[in-house]
Amino acid sequence: MAGDFDGLVAIVTGGGSGIGLATARLLAARGARVAVLDLDPAAAGTRLAERDAEPPLPLVADVTDEGSVRAAVAAAVERFGGVDVLVNNAGIGATGTVEDNPYEEWRRVLDVNLLGVVRTTRAALPQLRRSTSAAIVNTCSIAATAGLPNRALYSATKGALLSLTLAMAADHVREGIRVNCVTPGTVDTPWVRRLLEDAPDARAELAALRARQPSGRLVSAEEVAAAIAYLASPLAGGTVGSVLAVDGGMHGLRPRPAPEG
Repeated sequence: MAGDFDGLVAIVTGGGSGIGLATARLLAARGARVAVLDLDPAAAGTRLAERDAEPPLPLVADVTDEGSVRAAVAAAVERFGGVDVLVNNAGIGATGTVEDNPYEEWRRVLDVNLLGVVRTTRAALPQLRRSTSAAIVNTCSIAATAGLPNRALYSATKGALLSLTLAMAADHVREGIRVNCVTPGTVDTPWVRRLLEDAPDARAELAALRARQPSGRLVSAEEVAAAIAYLASPLAGGTVGSVLAVDGGMHGLRPRPAPEG
C-alpha cells in the first residue's frame, strides 16, 4: 500500500487533530502531498512535521467562510499544482434532543458539518475534474444511520451529509470523480474526551460508550484514517457511492450480552 498516493495531491479539512490529523499523516506517509485546512494549521503542521519527511502544507481556513475556503484551496493548488483527493473531515459536535439546542446552534452546526462540505467541494471541483485519480471522501457518522439518544442536531447534519454523499457520487461519477463516505462509531478524539470530562461520572460514561460498540472499545482515529485512505486510493477505483462503517460493528451487530460473573 505504501506509495499508492505517489504523485497525488490531497486536501484534508479539519486536519489539526483527531481523524483529520491521522488522515493527513497517513496520506503523506503513503506518498501524497497534503494540504491541511484548519482554523489552527500551525499546530497541526508542527505535529505533522515531527513525523513526516515532507510535512503537509498548513493553511488557515474556516469552512463557514467561502472566501477563506477558496483562498486556501487556491494556495494548495499554487503550491502543488492541482488537487486529486479531497477529504471533507471538518466538523463539530452537539448534544441535546430536538428541544434543547437553540436555533443559532442549529444554524452553526449545519453551517460547519453540511455547508462546509459544500463550500470546500465547490472550491476543489475544478481541480478534481482535471485529475485522473479524483476522489472525495466525506467523514459522516454512525449517527446518520442509527438513532442515538441526545444527538438530534448532530444526527440531522450527518444524515444530510450521507444523502449529499450519494447525490454527489451520482452527479460526478461520469466526470471521473469518485465520492464515498465513512461512518465512524464513537472515536477516541479530543471532542469525545471533552464529553467525558463534562460527564458527571466520566468512568461510567466511557464504559457505556465502549459497551454500545460490539467490539467493546472505542474506534481509533488511525482506524478511521485507514478507511478514508482506502476510499481515496486509486486502488479503490471501483468503489463509488459507498458508505463504509468503522464502528466496531455498531451498525449491524446485535451480540448477546456477556455472561455475568
